[in-house]
Amino acid sequence: MPDTLILQSHRQPLPYPWIESCLESVSRWSENNSFDYRFIGDELFDSVPAPLLEKTAKQKIIATDLARLRALQDGLRQGYATVIWCDADFLIFNPVEFVLPDCSYTLGREVWVQVVTNNRLKAYSKVHNAFMMFRAGNSFLNFYAETAERLLHLNCGHMPPQFIGPKLLTALHNIAICPVMETAGMLSPLVIRDLIKGQGAALDMFRRESPVQICAANLSGSLVEPESISNDDMRRLIEVLAVGGVGKQKYPPGREGTISLLP
Repeated sequence: MPDTLILQSHRQPLPYPWIESCLESVSRWSENNSFDYRFIGDELFDSVPAPLLEKTAKQKIIATDLARLRALQDGLRQGYATVIWCDADFLIFNPVEFVLPDCSYTLGREVWVQVVTNNRLKAYSKVHNAFMMFRAGNSFLNFYAETAERLLHLNCGHMPPQFIGPKLLTALHNIAICPVMETAGMLSPLVIRDLIKGQGAALDMFRRESPVQICAANLSGSLVEPESISNDDMRRLIEVLAVGGVGKQKYPPGREGTISLLP
C-alpha cells in the first residue's frame, strides 16, 4: 500500500465544467508520485453528527469543513503515513515543483487581495484549508477537529461560511505559528481577473505579498458565480496558469522555499 493518500470530494454533478480540470490536475499529481487517490461522494458526511448536519443544513460548506477533518483522521487510522486534502477547485499547475515538505503537518497559504475603503486594494495574509497535509503522529489534526466540532455544538447564532475553516485555522495559526506550505496558494476574484487579462494592480499586489511563487492554488469556486466570472473565464485562467503560473516574483530575504513558520 502506498504510504500517502490524497482525498477530494464534491457534490455531483459538478456545478462548473472547469472543476474537472482541477480534479484531474490533483489526480495526475497523485499518480505521478505513486500516491493513493480517493474521491469521496456524499458519504463524506457520514462522520458528522446528525445535530450538526441539521444545524448547518443551509451552510453545507461548514459541515464539509468538519467532515474533511474526520476523513483525514480515518486515512491515518487506515495506516497511511501521510494524508492530504485538496479542495475540488484546487489546481496544481506546476506539479514538478509542488513537493511535499518534511514536517508533521502543513496548511495552505492565503494571500487575499480585495478592495477596501476609498477603492484601495489590500492584501490579507492568512492560512487556508483547501490544501492540508498531516502525517502520522502529528499533534495538530486531532486538536483542530475536536475544537471545530466543539465550537459547532456551542454556537447558537450566525456562523460565517469560514467559521471552522480558514477563520479558525488562521486564529490558531496566529497563536501557534503552524507550518505553512507557501506554494499552495489561493486566488481571489480580483487576482483571477487580472491573470485572465495578463496584468493589473491586484495581481501586482499578490505577487509582492506572496512569500514564494505558488505552484498550486484554490480557485475560489464558490465566488465565481457571485463575481460574474464565466466558465470561459475560468478555462482561460487554467490555461494561463498552466503556461506561466502567476508570474515570477523574487523571494523576500529569509523566505525562500516552500515552508514557512512565520505568520
